[in-house]
Amino acid sequence: MNIAIDTNYQEYQATMQRAALAYLDRHQGEHLGNDQLLFTRAVQHLLISLEVPLHMAEKLVSRAYGELKSSNNRHQLDVDASSDTVAVITDPASGLTWAVPVSLICQRIINAPDNRRLRLVTQ
Repeated sequence: MNIAIDTNYQEYQATMQRAALAYLDRHQGEHLGNDQLLFTRAVQHLLISLEVPLHMAEKLVSRAYGELKSSNNRHQLDVDASSDTVAVITDPASGLTWAVPVSLICQRIINAPDNRRLRLVTQ
């Protein structure tokens, strides 16, 4: 019984994430240079049109936004080769592989002073 509920929940999330990605893709031309507004509108779309709870809408739009921005990138995270402290990134086209310490990712990207975080902004 729990497996069926879990599967239904995962399917629901996947469907709502695809809806968020479709919305972002359709409307990104309206918000060139203002990803924050595009993100906020996508969250509002899921909230109002599809009645997705706020916490889930923000999470799903974040994932969809990541998909949208990385769709042209051929680099991939090799989850099997990665560990808790090292992310292994591959480029299947060239065959190159990079092992990047997670601490370096945090230092250079996540904790960078100019890092912008997408979040819901209400007027």
